Amino acid sequence: MRYFLVLISTLVFLSGNAQADDVVMSLAQQKSLGVVVAPISKNTLLSSRRFPAEIVIPVGQERVVSAPQSGLLDQMHVAAGQTVKKGQVMAHLISPDLLGLQRDYLQALTQKKLAAKALARDTELLKDGIIAQRRYLETESAHDEASANLAQRKQALKLSGVSDGVIAKLSPSAGMASGLSLLAPISGQVLEQMATTGQRVDMATPLYRIAKLSPLWLEIHAPLEGLPFVKEGMQVQVPKLQASGHLIAVIRSVNKADQTLHLRAEITKGAEKLSPGQFVEAEINLGDQSKHFSVPKSALARQGSNAVVFVQTQTGFRPSKVTVISEQGDEAVVDASFIGAEKIAVTGISAIKGTWLGLGGE
Repeated sequence: MRYFLVLISTLVFLSGNAQADDVVMSLAQQKSLGVVVAPISKNTLLSSRRFPAEIVIPVGQERVVSAPQSGLLDQMHVAAGQTVKKGQVMAHLISPDLLGLQRDYLQALTQKKLAAKALARDTELLKDGIIAQRRYLETESAHDEASANLAQRKQALKLSGVSDGVIAKLSPSAGMASGLSLLAPISGQVLEQMATTGQRVDMATPLYRIAKLSPLWLEIHAPLEGLPFVKEGMQVQVPKLQASGHLIAVIRSVNKADQTLHLRAEITKGAEKLSPGQFVEAEINLGDQSKHFSVPKSALARQGSNAVVFVQTQTGFRPSKVTVISEQGDEAVVDASFIGAEKIAVTGISAIKGTWLGLGGE
């Protein structure tokens, strides 16, 4: 008869469709069976903890202004710490190489005009039957070649920092400029000035570093064990500086040095209080994961894929089904409908489980 009741109780536990009976056990019985209870605790692996993090500039919000040609910096208009607008003049460069590029462009422009006139003339002559088709095709080919050469020279000027408006005004009669103005590619703050007035620079020498400082990114290092609990969209705070944002990436690349998880958050509120390169402490709000609790692995009574913990009551214990989220070392994180003030059995679990499954006697 006892065996039959144990089997029925096991099936009820596995199905989860029936409420299990409480286990009646006096304090004296608990002591004799070696049962020890302990308060249940919230999962503090991520919540209520602060993690080291670094403030960085998001990709796409930083630019480096470089010298498009070799030459002499005769004017510097802004310095580190100043705010600039897109298109604002930041420096002026005198470059002998720029004169050569303008000369090549004007020569190509003249050749293009001559080729266009020749093509227009031969087009009329072909219509009147005065020239052969072959001559027309040769003229057309020369025109196409001149057009391609002009486009190449124009692109070389643009790469050197000359704007379309300035290029359009170039002509043999207008003369050539010996220098060019370097413009801010984006609006933002000048973070670094890497050259000085009067300095000679080579092509591609960095002169300024500009960045847009809102929003900013927060690179967080959290325990690797927290991977099952974090997801994009979770709220993140920097409590000491009253800044906040949300997770935008859970990077599945572990730091080899300290075995931490790399998380990235975007700070959208209070970003003006933060500076790139600054180290801060960040908190992660787990949101709807507030039902996650930490329990000793010894407190789990397992039956197949299911698990219960025994919550202490006035008369003994009440079995409460839990979902195991993760297990690390001697602790397990479970999802359960606890209020957080319960006490659970952490030793003597076999005795309680045996009594629970054997309730009713013969």
